[in-house]
Amino acid sequence: MSQYDVVVLGGGPAGLSAALNVRARNQSVLVVSNPLEENPLWKSHLVDNHVGMGNQSGAQMLQTMADHAKANGVAFMDGKALTTMAVGNGFFVSVGSDVVEAAAIVLATGVARSKKFAGEETFIGKGVSYCATCDAFAYRGKTVAVVGYTPSAQHEAEFLEQVGCTVHYFNKPKTCVLAGETTLQTITCDDVTIPVDGAFILRPTMAPTDLFPELALDGGYVAVNRNMETNLNGVFAAGDCTGGPLQVSKAVGEGLVAGQKAAVYANKIKQIKE
Repeated sequence: MSQYDVVVLGGGPAGLSAALNVRARNQSVLVVSNPLEENPLWKSHLVDNHVGMGNQSGAQMLQTMADHAKANGVAFMDGKALTTMAVGNGFFVSVGSDVVEAAAIVLATGVARSKKFAGEETFIGKGVSYCATCDAFAYRGKTVAVVGYTPSAQHEAEFLEQVGCTVHYFNKPKTCVLAGETTLQTITCDDVTIPVDGAFILRPTMAPTDLFPELALDGGYVAVNRNMETNLNGVFAAGDCTGGPLQVSKAVGEGLVAGQKAAVYANKIKQIKE
């Protein structure tokens, strides 16, 4: 299991700014994120409201930020954080089938753009999964649905087929409903109903409150103070997940503060352990 002083969840402007500022304080940091191409900013043809970085596409801006972070020793892991667990003075974070440990976490997950489907919460662990590579073998020889909202979702569907699943793929459905008795038995997406043994729901990110159920919100966004501290010790947040304005400049500034404060917090935890 890999250990870092800080783990940043999200590789957009807020997350990259936070990670860079953790490294500026000589702390180790890992950014967990989907590929840059899946970030909403990547699709922007022109971003002209960030001082000093005008007249660039979103792709150019993100790539420049990521290259800057890598050049300063920021580590990266492609994937999606599925669960977190507070243990002692730190956290365990599961990313796919991997687990990483950190003293502090920065949430830079952006805006959760989709709510849970009807019935989804009921069948978590009873047929609903969020990671094909983690849980595929439990469904070998069975029928599953893949509800995909990212380019990588199709690859996860192909992996499920390779291990012997019968896969029904739903590409970005507007609505889904999950039903069953004690376990998941059927899924209906955009008025198409199929019997299934499991459903893999592959969204770009997990909502912050899925990762930290006790996280305080304000108007649906993560509540933070001026130090970008949440109500949970060791958990900081920055960027769109903390509310508007949903702008790159705001995200970068909040990321700077969150990264600085997370690095200070992580250093205190190390001193306690020593």
